[in-house]
Amino acid sequence: MDKFITVDEAVAKIKSGMTLMIGGFLAAGTPNKIVEALSKTDVKDLTIIANDTAYPDKGIGLLITNKQVKKVIASHIGTNPNTIQQLNDKELIVEFSPQGTLAERIRCGGAGLGGVLTPTGLGTVVEEGKQKLTIDGKEYLLEKPLHADIALIGANISDETGNLIYKGTTQNFNPMMATAADLVIVEAQEVVKTGEIPMENVHTPGIYVNYIVRG
Repeated sequence: MDKFITVDEAVAKIKSGMTLMIGGFLAAGTPNKIVEALSKTDVKDLTIIANDTAYPDKGIGLLITNKQVKKVIASHIGTNPNTIQQLNDKELIVEFSPQGTLAERIRCGGAGLGGVLTPTGLGTVVEEGKQKLTIDGKEYLLEKPLHADIALIGANISDETGNLIYKGTTQNFNPMMATAADLVIVEAQEVVKTGEIPMENVHTPGIYVNYIVRG
């Protein structure tokens, strides 16, 4: 199966109202070409699951600036003043999830688990509306799994079947997001022949990847 599509073909699969997982940390490891192309469309009312909302003029921040997002589930928003302003103006819903908890919720979504128990967030705004469980005398929050319609992930290297390698901090959230969405689109900076990536070096197996965009 030929998995290669263009940026425009990738963006055409994204519809208003969808939930997207977008990988990366402050736009490093984010599929920036796809996100930039999406920012030029009339797609709106998106729910974005990501570590952060990057910067006003870069990465996920472009979607925030254009007011294409109705809700964000993220660990922080401090690098994007537009996100903060829209939150204060009640134009955007922000659900804060501590970084480790966010990673575990996505992992649970990919693994088919019912959630994760964690003490992180107890006594803070993070616990609002969430179920608490006491186990062996210790209190935990039940953090439910996260799943998306589409995961947009960025990889340094892909082979022709979608086996992926991430370098350095670009690994942030990409591997687990690739397991937790109905459709996975990767933007790869470099594409090599199938077999050129040693099996033990593969971070995301190609079985998770539906489409590849050349970055």
